[in-house]
Amino acid sequence: MPRPRLCRRVFFKPDITYFKPRGVRLKELNEVILTVDELEAVRLKDLNGLEQEECARKMNISQPTFHRLVCSARKKISDALINGKAIKVEGGNFKLIGK
Repeated sequence: MPRPRLCRRVFFKPDITYFKPRGVRLKELNEVILTVDELEAVRLKDLNGLEQEECARKMNISQPTFHRLVCSARKKISDALINGKAIKVEGGNFKLIGK
């Protein structure tokens, strides 16, 4: 039986949760679901420029778990950008800290 997932700490919850390519009708689009904790991982690592160890500590997860999380997020974002898909931010296993 797998270990239960730790709740990941998130310090930022986006106000805008849907992004789509311009000029493409919504009904014609495929979607990629990016979880809130995946978005937080990308924010901490890529936007804030923190080291993975520090990001993992902030989110209360191990460094290997953080690495898997940020890789998953980057793959979804790349898929959406390259293949013209919409990005919907929702769900995930997280606890909002602050804000």
